[in-house]
Amino acid sequence: MLQFVKRELFGWKRAEVFWLVFACSMITCLSIYWKDSFMGIMSATTGVACVVCTGKGKLSAYIFGVVNCILYGLISYKAKLYGETMLNIWYYLPMQFYGFYIWSENMSEETCEVKKKHMKASGRVLVLLFIATGTVAYGFILKYMGDVIPFVDSFTTVSSVVAMIVSIRMFAEQWWIWIGVNALSIYMWYQDISSGSYNWATLLMWLVYLINSIVMCIKWEREVRKEG
Repeated sequence: MLQFVKRELFGWKRAEVFWLVFACSMITCLSIYWKDSFMGIMSATTGVACVVCTGKGKLSAYIFGVVNCILYGLISYKAKLYGETMLNIWYYLPMQFYGFYIWSENMSEETCEVKKKHMKASGRVLVLLFIATGTVAYGFILKYMGDVIPFVDSFTTVSSVVAMIVSIRMFAEQWWIWIGVNALSIYMWYQDISSGSYNWATLLMWLVYLINSIVMCIKWEREVRKEG
């Protein structure tokens, strides 16, 4: 356990530590100010910690991810966003354990971060085709279930399924997908709040996710090119 903690704390730059502390502190303080629920605050905070640690390539991302998946799934269910609910409980949650195992087998001894790489062109094409067809098909299913915004929910769900696999496989392309997911998720939760809910922490969480995905996209692209 002590060795694990040491590896997780190793290699952080000052700017990265600042971003982690600032993002988690900001979302916690604002959520308390907006009088969000304890579940919403914990979901948002662990979610932010998860994506920042993922960007850094640290295994602790999956530990934060387990907590976030459970809490966010419950929040989504209450908001009648069933695509988000099923995504987190039935897919993201078990994938946290699988991702932890895969990453633990591919950590750099020098940086104590996961090794990063690019997809082949054929892989990128397959990803785009799967997202497009999956969004349409699943969108009709969610519409039948009574989802409030089925095709937006479908896109974020299908794209997240793909992005999670790409992330576990350590491909930098994951961040391009996450940017699209995060942007539409902000719209989705803004609509939820406009209808009368108070899920401000969740909306803020996705805003931080978007900023983080842009920053980490640049980071991973630079590191892959440098290693290549």
